[in-house]
Amino acid sequence: MATIHIDRLLETVIKQGASDLHLTVGRPPVIRLHGHMRSLETKVLTPDDCVALMKSITPERNQQELQEEGGTDYAFAFGDAGRFRVAVFKQKGNTALVLRLIPSKLLSFDQIGLPQICRALCRRPRGLFLVTGPTGSGKTTTLATMLDYINTNLDRHIVTMEDPIEYYHSHKKALINQREIGNDVPSFSEALRRVLRQDPDVILVGELRDLETIGAAIAAAETGHLVFSTLHTTGCQGTINRIVDAFPHAQQEQIRVQMSTNLMACLSQALLPRQPKGMVAAYEFMVTTPAIANLVRENKTYRIDSAIQTGKKFGMQLLDEHLWSLYAAGQVSAEDAVDRSRNPGALQDKIDKHRRGMNVDDGEDKPDIMRTS
Repeated sequence: MATIHIDRLLETVIKQGASDLHLTVGRPPVIRLHGHMRSLETKVLTPDDCVALMKSITPERNQQELQEEGGTDYAFAFGDAGRFRVAVFKQKGNTALVLRLIPSKLLSFDQIGLPQICRALCRRPRGLFLVTGPTGSGKTTTLATMLDYINTNLDRHIVTMEDPIEYYHSHKKALINQREIGNDVPSFSEALRRVLRQDPDVILVGELRDLETIGAAIAAAETGHLVFSTLHTTGCQGTINRIVDAFPHAQQEQIRVQMSTNLMACLSQALLPRQPKGMVAAYEFMVTTPAIANLVRENKTYRIDSAIQTGKKFGMQLLDEHLWSLYAAGQVSAEDAVDRSRNPGALQDKIDKHRRGMNVDDGEDKPDIMRTS
């Protein structure tokens, strides 16, 4: 019986440019290529195969965590070829693994299509910059690009807190310290509690997971630091609501005021298969102008979408507008654009009109701002 070697599988992922490798009992290894799942032409994995593959790459500490908690996450370097983020978990009593390839090359703003104004925002001395979107939408890559820009151009002390560390940054013009949750420090909240004594200029918090971490990140921005973080929310309006709603009712008023003064920008993204191959990111981008700060403070977040539409000169755009322009340029399929949109009905109508040759005015679908608060 042929044994399956993890090295061979990882080489395949890198060679084909896949983003993920899935190993689970009862299926051959599966890769995610340009957003689609493809089975590799090897044998179907048995329970013993999965355990052997897991043991060949998983550190002792993580194997113990898998036994105790039923799951573990870590990252490892595969020679010079690339790094992988690994999630090992139990399912139906068997071991399963998902390995995500972390590109070894940091991308530039232009390569990932970030709004130009992001460069100026990276030079700000303080504020909170949130990058949001579903899992696998490229948030980590976007943040790595922004940190690399700061690292290359500005003399700053950057401290990151990540679970696990994905992109490795080397010291350039800036000094950069990367702390791994579970390895270097027990939790995000503990790392944040200690970071202010480490003389940081720029702080990256891998994820705003709980009330304590959210509160600490806002406080760090308030005390004069540039703070970057992520949330699993869609759209800028939804992100603000999600943060405010995480707090007890009595504190929400205060959090709105803090958010209105400290939130610098919110970038919400989705990743789509590019035609004919590859991936492309669609962005919703909001810069906190005085008008938007007022809406946040006064709990009128339902009007943020229309404020984004009128803020085009600041580089602001709604996710659905960007999806539409990607579709109109022939870069993504109509189905993928509608699937990722925040208002699928309106986008589908616009595409249908376009297909029938009717004139579609860009920015037709104004959000509904007639609702009362």
